[in-house]
Amino acid sequence: MTMPSSGALNMGGTSSPVSVAQELGLGLTTTISMNQANVRTLAGVGGSGTTWSMSSLYGKSNVTPSVEYLVVAGGGGGGFSNNDSRGGGGGAGGMLTGSVGVSKGVTYTVTVGGGGATSSGASSNGGNSVFSSITSTGGGAGGGPPGQNGFSGGSGGGGGQNGATSGGAGTAGQGNTGGNGGYDANGGQCGGGGGGAGAVGATGTGSIQGVAGGNGLTSSITGSSTYYAGGGGAGGQVDGGPGGLGGGGFGGDGRGDGARPTAPATAGTANTGGGGGGGGNGAYSAAGGSGVVIVRYSNAYPAAASTTGSPSLTNTGGYLIYRWTGSGSITL
Repeated sequence: MTMPSSGALNMGGTSSPVSVAQELGLGLTTTISMNQANVRTLAGVGGSGTTWSMSSLYGKSNVTPSVEYLVVAGGGGGGFSNNDSRGGGGGAGGMLTGSVGVSKGVTYTVTVGGGGATSSGASSNGGNSVFSSITSTGGGAGGGPPGQNGFSGGSGGGGGQNGATSGGAGTAGQGNTGGNGGYDANGGQCGGGGGGAGAVGATGTGSIQGVAGGNGLTSSITGSSTYYAGGGGAGGQVDGGPGGLGGGGFGGDGRGDGARPTAPATAGTANTGGGGGGGGNGAYSAAGGSGVVIVRYSNAYPAAASTTGSPSLTNTGGYLIYRWTGSGSITL
């Protein structure tokens, strides 16, 4: 049922048009008032003492809708480097979008995955992100020297420098494979780019230039089109490779020749799931970006009964939009 969108509204005593009592699942003769918590929740107004009018109930429904979601996991850390090596870019966190049915009064868990760390041995994958039963897989770490493969994840990390290294595999429906490492007989070599939600990471070449991470994908769940889940760029002997669209970090610049000092890689952007940049010739690699969970549904329905984890709430474009940058929950 849904409350009328215009005209007179009744607290009870009638089913045509729908009364507030009937919408709340109460008997038609039940005595209710505008100051009751369940009536205020239906109207989407503040706590006791807040002044409001019956028009706030126009078009409202006590039936919980299906919700749309964006679940992005944390990006993988970029592959480490030493004084004569280049690491692969970190893979982007897995990205899932869609809609799912929910039930009123049920609490749904939200987990936001952290970005993968970097290490002088093996960098780490990003953390998984979760909404209800939907799980996005953390991005795979980039490979480092000597000849370390990229790690599998939501999107796979790029292989470390070496023509025999492979990029890590991505998770079907969430991301793409990282690029293979590259090498040639003249000593040119670089790691592979981290995979992104929208494209594979670039394959390393027999060049001193780092290669790019794979681009992510856009989502308009917040009301504006935004890229998420870009792969990290590979480290270079000279210039690092660019990160993919969607928060991928830049690969480390190992030039260090006086014209430009060695520059470390940059981290994946927070709350995009971007992969971290791979290290280049002693220029340190960088961590992956943390993930994000966003849920929205029509603002004809009441606001959530409760949330944890301090999500932001925006009421725009006909939707209530909840955005978590840390773990929490929502009860509808």
